[in-house]
Amino acid sequence: MRNKRKLLVEQLDNKLQVFTKSTEVVVPERGWIHTIRTTLNMTLSQLGTKLGVTRQGAKRIEDSEAKGTITLNSLKDVAKAMDLKLVYALVPKNGSIDELIETKAEKLAQKIVLRTHQNMKLEDQGIRDDQIAGTIKELAGEIKREMRKSLWD
Repeated sequence: MRNKRKLLVEQLDNKLQVFTKSTEVVVPERGWIHTIRTTLNMTLSQLGTKLGVTRQGAKRIEDSEAKGTITLNSLKDVAKAMDLKLVYALVPKNGSIDELIETKAEKLAQKIVLRTHQNMKLEDQGIRDDQIAGTIKELAGEIKREMRKSLWD
C-alpha cells in the first residue's frame, strides 16, 4: 500500500509540474473573460449570443469572474463559447506534493517528539539534545511513509 501511495504522489507531481514550473499567474483586474473578449474585439452582445444569454447576462458573468464568484461550470461554458479551453489546477505553494508531505511530516514529528521529550524531562528521563533531531527525522520518515491522516489535522 505504501508503494502505491508513493506512486500516486509521484504521478500527481508529474501532472502538476507544468503548473508549478510556470511563474505565478496574475489575473487581470477585470478578469480573463473581459480581457480576452476585448482583445478579440468581441462585444458583450456577441458573447451573450454564443452563451445563449443577453448582453446583460454576459456582463454579469464577466463581473462574477472579476469578483471571484463565478462557477467552474460557467467558466467552462464561456471557454467553449469563445473557442478556448479552461485550465484549472490546485498546486502546492512551494515545491511539489512530495515536499508538502515532507514538510507536514517533519512538523508533526517535531511536535510529537518535543511533547514527549518535555514529559520525559519532567520525569528525569529526557533524551539528549543531539538525539532529538535524529528522532524527529526518523519519525518524520515513518509518518511520511505511512501517510498518516494526522498530517492534515
